[in-house]
Amino acid sequence: MLAGTTAFCPVALRADDVLPANVTFVTSSGFWEDSGDPSAGLDPRGKASPAPASPAQKGYYKLIALRQPDGTAHIVLQQIALDPAGPKIVSSAELDEFSKMKAFVTDIRPETSDGVTQQPGLFATVYLRTNPAASDIETWTVLIDELGDIRIERESN
Repeated sequence: MLAGTTAFCPVALRADDVLPANVTFVTSSGFWEDSGDPSAGLDPRGKASPAPASPAQKGYYKLIALRQPDGTAHIVLQQIALDPAGPKIVSSAELDEFSKMKAFVTDIRPETSDGVTQQPGLFATVYLRTNPAASDIETWTVLIDELGDIRIERESN
């Protein structure tokens, strides 16, 4: 073995147990805090949805691109709670705006890769093509404000 290389050791996990093959991009970013207010649930259209009363939680967001059989992608937004037993999915919602575009996602990136944000919410950029033969890439932003309202906008420079 060459110096500085890592040996590949088979693990007792199957590849599908770690991450399904249709997951093409995943980014975790931003953060959220829930005061335990039952009217503060995540809804992909930016409206509060009633949820059962629970103790206050906090966590982060995850955006996932799932490749479909035709090559286009669906993008799912998840809220992940920081639970004492480990991360726990609180909610998952498909972002229909991207599915309706029949987009070919080429990347998803967080606002920053240092893992530190000063305000609750999320800012991530989705890079995509609506025509796989096109040379130009479109950039779209997914924004979640401190209240949990979600906006999906085409980036304009």
